[in-house]
Amino acid sequence: MTAQAERTTLDGQLVGYWAREATRLEALAAAARFGWQKRRFLRRAADARARGAQSEARETARASGAASPA
Repeated sequence: MTAQAERTTLDGQLVGYWAREATRLEALAAAARFGWQKRRFLRRAADARARGAQSEARETARASGAASPA
């Protein structure tokens, strides 16, 4: 293997980060005292999952050799 194939990219790291962040926010939503807090945490968790999906799409495109989607 080449050194480039073994290198972890920022997008590769962000996929895991956003998944952990979404899980953390969902746990906070489950423990929220008020409905508005729960809704906000759940919106932020959905946003984190969307950001993770974007990073995963860029990582997949990079792995396949395609141009990075904007």
